Amino acid sequence: MAEIINAANFEEKVLKNSKPVLVDFFATWCGPCKMMSPVIDEIAAEKAGVVDVFKIDVDENQSIAQKYQVMSIPTLIVFEHGQVKKQTLGAQPKAAVLDLLA
Repeated sequence: MAEIINAANFEEKVLKNSKPVLVDFFATWCGPCKMMSPVIDEIAAEKAGVVDVFKIDVDENQSIAQKYQVMSIPTLIVFEHGQVKKQTLGAQPKAAVLDLLA
């Protein structure tokens, strides 16, 4: 299951991480985000130890969402060595999310 993080631990968990990181920017009221949640959790379980997977609530962490120009949700961003590598917007099939990590 993907861990929910916040602005207080974003830098440590994402930007300083030596592994690739997938971050799901979501909101609790967002229908497509709810559809993506089981997919994100599956990927977190399958990629454990290889890729870290986190979720961040944009309503509670607006500064992070603004910094990465998250205007619509769900937005998935892959970070490597603290830098944005890939990004996608909207609900995606599992295969498309796995392609982001390839």
